[in-house]
Amino acid sequence: MTTRILPAVGDPDAARSLTTLLSQLPDAEPAGPVTDSTQLIDTLARLAGEALDELPEVVLVHERIGPVPALELIREVSLRFPSVGVVMITTDASPSLFAAAMDSGARGLVTLPVSYEELANRVQAAAQWSTGVRRHLSSANDVFTGPGGTVVTVTGAKGGVGATVAAIQLALAAQASGHTVALVDMDLQTGDIASYLDVQFRRSLVDLALITDISPRVLADAVFSHSTGLALLLAPGEGERGEEVSDRSSRQIVSALRSRYEIVVIDCGGQMNGANAAAIEMADTALLVTTPDVVAVRGAKRIVRMWERLQIRKAEETVTLVNRFTRNTEIQPPLIQKITGTRVASAAVPANFKELQASVDSGRLHELDAKSTVKQALWGLAGELGIVKPSAAAKKGGGVLAKRNSGTLKNDRGSIGRPRRRGGGPADAEGTP
Repeated sequence: MTTRILPAVGDPDAARSLTTLLSQLPDAEPAGPVTDSTQLIDTLARLAGEALDELPEVVLVHERIGPVPALELIREVSLRFPSVGVVMITTDASPSLFAAAMDSGARGLVTLPVSYEELANRVQAAAQWSTGVRRHLSSANDVFTGPGGTVVTVTGAKGGVGATVAAIQLALAAQASGHTVALVDMDLQTGDIASYLDVQFRRSLVDLALITDISPRVLADAVFSHSTGLALLLAPGEGERGEEVSDRSSRQIVSALRSRYEIVVIDCGGQMNGANAAAIEMADTALLVTTPDVVAVRGAKRIVRMWERLQIRKAEETVTLVNRFTRNTEIQPPLIQKITGTRVASAAVPANFKELQASVDSGRLHELDAKSTVKQALWGLAGELGIVKPSAAAKKGGGVLAKRNSGTLKNDRGSIGRPRRRGGGPADAEGTP
């Protein structure tokens, strides 16, 4: 049987040495090495999206891989791709590291400098384990075998630009189309999803922060089932407890949610910390919300540059949503795209707080009128991001969303670039969602 091996090694010299040894193993089919943690996860996700059998049997993780630490990367791979055997390559073969690697999900350790015999034994053992797991998964229809659900993070360029409203409406649109959806409040100090949806629940993200193995039962205990069908994982009521959620625990929580829900929408607020930075790095889509004013656009540019410096997310991999948009504003979406270097969503959200005020004040944002131009714009954005099922979305939206997606929606104040009618159009209300 051929064993497919994917090495993840950032050091060029170590990569060349390891590739040479792997090519000498019997029945081995080594792939070209990936150089960082992001490339490894993206490669595995792409292969798993094609078919479970396309995944390599063995992944080799070098201890100096980055930017995610090796043990955390092993844990994420084990959670998202349970049929892959992971072997860690390290110079430290101490019992403490061995125990930590096993706890993270590794199937073995190989010490540097790598010897042929040790490498062959560890790869063979991991490959046999992987084959057994796949045989079990193929006969169990109730076991999750895909690459995981889609994760969308929503971040504000600064406070008050409407990130939370956008996150809630995106989650509602995905749920209305037939997906199972989790909505996570990772604005750990000032999260307001509970207030917007009139929820009082004593459990929060903090309850999962110190758990090393998040089982489905543990996750279910921490999640609040809302009347809309959304699964809510809320920020702590005491803001200072947000510090208990580390980047490592954030990765575990996001991985656990991804394996249980088809769509995971995470509100990251307008302040960066280790926890939401880890979520943004793991996300399939990172949405950045800004308003068309100088201060907010500067904030958006500052965040994008910081993400690039910290190797969290490249500018071209970020989608920017223009909120509180009016036709006569001096800063138009094409200019925002040029300044930030991101891709601006094709639909902007109109400035019409009057539509939202009653729902926001009563904590019933989920009951926002379907005729609301703000809701239509955000549900249209959900379709653009690919988190709604098109056929179901058209049915749930009463045809409005279908028309938007097909480009036939008339008088759409949420779209960009439509010329004003002669004689003037309806005035935009002041305010923001």
